[in-house]
Amino acid sequence: MIEKLKILVELTKFRITFFVMITTGFGYISAANNYDNKLIFVLFGTLLLACGSAVFNHYQERNIDLLMERTKSRPIPSGRISAKKAFNIGVILTLAGSLILLFFVNQIAFVLGILNLIWYNLIYTPLKRKTSLAIIPGSIVGAIPPMIGWVAAGGYLFDFRILVIAFFFFIWQIPHFWLLMLKLDGDYKSAHLPTVTNLFSKTQLARITFSWTVATGLSSILIPITLKISNSVILFIIILLTITIIISSFKLLRFSENNFPTISAFRSINLFVLSVIVVLSLNKLVF
Repeated sequence: MIEKLKILVELTKFRITFFVMITTGFGYISAANNYDNKLIFVLFGTLLLACGSAVFNHYQERNIDLLMERTKSRPIPSGRISAKKAFNIGVILTLAGSLILLFFVNQIAFVLGILNLIWYNLIYTPLKRKTSLAIIPGSIVGAIPPMIGWVAAGGYLFDFRILVIAFFFFIWQIPHFWLLMLKLDGDYKSAHLPTVTNLFSKTQLARITFSWTVATGLSSILIPITLKISNSVILFIIILLTITIIISSFKLLRFSENNFPTISAFRSINLFVLSVIVVLSLNKLVF
């Protein structure tokens, strides 16, 4: 039983999909003036849909995963579950999440959820085999979940405020991914996948990643301004402090990737995004 649960957690990329649920909740909190049981359906439905999408991704990339050191022990390539069973699990999770969003949330949230699944599995995943710059259009996948939460709470889809929030999550994913490339590009090459290190040297990529990191930090400042909570001095101090810390910790990337703690930086930028979500959410909920 424990082994089956472990396989399910791996198939659904639960650490990633759980974060998808968090960003969805952030979108909901940003738009809502009150909170009720609807939030539970929004979070659960989005989580199940994201988990289904992740399982489909495992199914799609099972042959490529077998060629990469980092992924060859995943459930399908390692033989711990058959591709057919994994696909069926993906179908069940996707249907469950879709039905929850459609019948317990609203149609716009449902459409956005399906759009995200299509973009991830039918556009971004195949595109990774064609171009090393697939992450740029692929980052739309991370921008949609907060929009799901926003419209679920009754917000207008093209409200400037949610577009700013979505832009923040879009920007963040590029340095998030390229930091992994600095560390794991050899794995991608062994699987014959295009990698940005074929376009740029690692030093150039390190400097580009630093620039995207700065952009991520600066874009976070726009969120409290557009949400009209810019009058909170403490909030701005906290955000500016976290921006300063993250940019300072990444400053070595301006010069070279050599001896730079890439994985540590990868975790740091993710923690930065999480801290922005927590600080802004608490401000909205408390004040």
